[in-house]
Amino acid sequence: MGFMAKKGFTLIELLVVMAIIATLLTLVAPRYFHSVEKSKEAVLRENLGTLRDLLDKHYADTGNYPENLQVLVAKKYLRSIPVDPVVGSDETWILVPPENPEKGGVYDVRSGAPGKARDGTLYSEW
Repeated sequence: MGFMAKKGFTLIELLVVMAIIATLLTLVAPRYFHSVEKSKEAVLRENLGTLRDLLDKHYADTGNYPENLQVLVAKKYLRSIPVDPVVGSDETWILVPPENPEKGGVYDVRSGAPGKARDGTLYSEW
């Protein structure tokens, strides 16, 4: 009978492969998390823009701002209240009333997310 070759990997070969994978992950992981934060901020800006646009349209149609965001859903301006992607909730929006309280309840909307964006501005100032 002849010499039979062993099949499989040695411990050193496995450790080298694991070290290479770990090195690649240290390069890829920060970029991944950076892109996730970037996309959350983009969605937040879009949601705020949409809400503000619909508040203006409601005012143009009725002459008053809605009392709350649920009015926009009830009157079919929105299908549902958008989620603040930084917080992950649709209940954290900060509602800004108009200067004249007789004109309704919600003049503007701001994010209720704590903390700062990547550009250094507070989410609550958007």
